[in-house]
Amino acid sequence: MSLLAGRHLGFSFKVWQPSESCPAGVIAESTIKEDFESIRGSDLFASEIAVATLEFENIPVEVLKKLQKKIPIYPNPEILNICQNRKREKTFLNKHNFPCAKFKVVNSKSSLEKAIFEVGIPSVLKTADFGYDGKGQIKITENTNFASIWEKFDSSEGVLEAWVDYQSECSVIIARNHYGQIKTYPVIENRHRNHILDFSIYPANIPSKIQKQADELVTELAIQLDLIGIMAVELFYTSGGQLLVNEIAPRPHNSGHLTIEGSRTSQFEQHIRAITGLPLGDTNMHGCSVMMNLLGDLWNPHQPNWKSLLEQGNSYLHLYEKKHPAPLRKMGHVTFTGSRVDPLIQQGIRWKNSLK
Repeated sequence: MSLLAGRHLGFSFKVWQPSESCPAGVIAESTIKEDFESIRGSDLFASEIAVATLEFENIPVEVLKKLQKKIPIYPNPEILNICQNRKREKTFLNKHNFPCAKFKVVNSKSSLEKAIFEVGIPSVLKTADFGYDGKGQIKITENTNFASIWEKFDSSEGVLEAWVDYQSECSVIIARNHYGQIKTYPVIENRHRNHILDFSIYPANIPSKIQKQADELVTELAIQLDLIGIMAVELFYTSGGQLLVNEIAPRPHNSGHLTIEGSRTSQFEQHIRAITGLPLGDTNMHGCSVMMNLLGDLWNPHQPNWKSLLEQGNSYLHLYEKKHPAPLRKMGHVTFTGSRVDPLIQQGIRWKNSLK
């Protein structure tokens, strides 16, 4: 989607992806199919490239730092280093006085027991590295068998976070270019199912003063990180009316997919503008938008007949060229646009239920 947006701005693309099946490679001018640790892959990728960026977090930072000696990379690999690890991410937030849930770093059964006493119950034990979509998490309640928690935990280090009683989960997409120009998108509300994003909704159902606070918080975070590119900041809007930072994603984000039809400038075009030093685009939204993820479960085993969806004049289908659908795998998304949020959510639910 970044490549498609960048094509309109006159850019061409080279993709480095170890997998044989690479959706971005379908529309790139060339594709490097080498492991990320491959010196040959790094040399091939760096040749004839003006600037590099990344699509997901699970790339070895040392690989990027070596590559950075050959070509500029945005966002800076150091931002990725912070966001790849919950310990580093939470420590950074705490050090710079950004609000987040109370946490303790644990690396043994005894340290976990001490942390539970300090953080309290309920709480969530999360792996320090590479967790996403709810993976690597154990919720701890009064009914949990405390003696067996650490044995079940498949990691040598984790972060225990206090459970957050929240009204809603939200995200703010922000872009910053080489010249310090900053643009934020309005707050998006996110609803999850089985720890995976189900719906993203604009506008978020939060007070205007909280939206302003979210904008200011995320702007300061982008400045502290010296961001160049686009970044999503996931937030909890708590029952007590506070905003807490949950996670930082230094890349185009799933919740921002609705900006393709919903905003004057999509998050993907904005990202390309930011990393190439172009002026940032207008982030104002057109009416209301609701994005629904399409998971591999819907294929069952063949892809749905999209006719009933595309007959609806306000629906926009995006499929990702992934060849192998699997349960809970994100295969695409659909965005509905209109004048009110609730009818758009119901429209998506009715269509999905019609496939059963």
